[in-house]
Formats: sequence, structure tokens, C-alpha cells
Amino acid sequence: MALRINDTVPDFTAPSTAGEIRFHDWLDGHYAVLFSHPRDFTPVCTTEFSAVAQLAPEWAARGTKVIGVSVDSVEDHAKWKHDIQALGGAPADFPIIDDTSLTVSKAFDMLPADYYLPGEGRTPAHSATVRTVYIIGPDKKVRLTISYPMSVGRNFAEILRALDAVRATDGVPFATPANWQPGQEVILALSVSTEDGEKKFGKVETKLPYLRFVKQPA
Repeated sequence: MALRINDTVPDFTAPSTAGEIRFHDWLDGHYAVLFSHPRDFTPVCTTEFSAVAQLAPEWAARGTKVIGVSVDSVEDHAKWKHDIQALGGAPADFPIIDDTSLTVSKAFDMLPADYYLPGEGRTPAHSATVRTVYIIGPDKKVRLTISYPMSVGRNFAEILRALDAVRATDGVPFATPANWQPGQEVILALSVSTEDGEKKFGKVETKLPYLRFVKQPA
């Protein structure tokens, strides 16, 4: 069964470039972004991992851990990190999981359960579906997931924005409108009356009976 919003993410133990990862322990009450790719030393994925490395200060400012998953080995990951840094000018200091066993890919439903991954002569197309992003909350639950095709590079500025939106609405009666950016107004939940909204959050701007905005609390 596919992982759904608010499902608890699977726990696993796997080798990585940062040593053995026990995933639930590694999360340690933080937000996390888990993202996967089909193979090391491929053009699109190298640009993506470089983008993630460049955003290291942004992840840290949000108290968010980042971790990559690939069906290649730790040894290949270590070699590939040199290309990532050479391209992006920033080291890939986040862990990259060795998922040669497909344990993580199958647990997170990135591959069909019966998918056969050939060894000799394998190409990225054989693991094309391993190209997913999960945003995970401090309670180890899925907050957001996105999957991409092989030909489309991921927009990590959008993933960062989505993380901001998740954090801004987590556990509070707000939602974010289309194209929302941090600091912009948020939508007041219908479960909160206008009167209570004004008491708690200040001025409520009513656009439609079911669409009311308040300033994003600090």
C-alpha cells in the first residue's frame, strides 16, 4: 500500500555515507526531507544533489534534516560526492543511503513490490520510479510527498517553500493559499469563527464566506 499523508514513515536500518542509519532514531524529533534518485553519476540527479547541498544553511535554519536514497552502494556515493561538490561548489554533507537491497525503496513504495532490479548492465531506466520526495514531521508522519519523472529536474526552491508551508500550518488552524510565500497572509480554518479568529490572530479579512485571511503569526 502506498504511503499516505499522516502515515507514520517506515523504520529501517541501512548503510549510508554517514554510517549505519536507524531511520526513526536519526529523525530524532526533527522535520526531515527524504529524497531518492535512480542512480549515481547521472546528469539530472547530480544537478539536484548539488542544489540540495547549496541549500544547507536553509535546511539548518528550519531545523530540518535532509537525507538522500539511491539504489547504488556507499562506495559509489562517496565517489559521486566529488562530482556533486565540483558542480555546485558545496559539499554534500547530508547522508546518502545505500539501498542496493531495495529495502527502503519498497518500504516507501518507490518501486512495485515485485520489481526486479538487474545487476549487470543496469541503467537508470530500470529504477526510474525511485524519484520521490517526502517531507516528514517531527512525529515521524508524512506531511507531503511528490514524485517526478526521469526527465524533470526537481525544483528544490519549491520543496523548501512547501516545507515552510508545512511548518506554518502544522498543528494550527491555518492553510496556505496558492503560491504562498513565508510572511504572507494565511487562510483561517473554517473551524474557527471570525470572532475567535480576531481575538487570537488579529484582523480577519473576509474574501468569501469560506475564505478568510489573517497575518501569519510570528
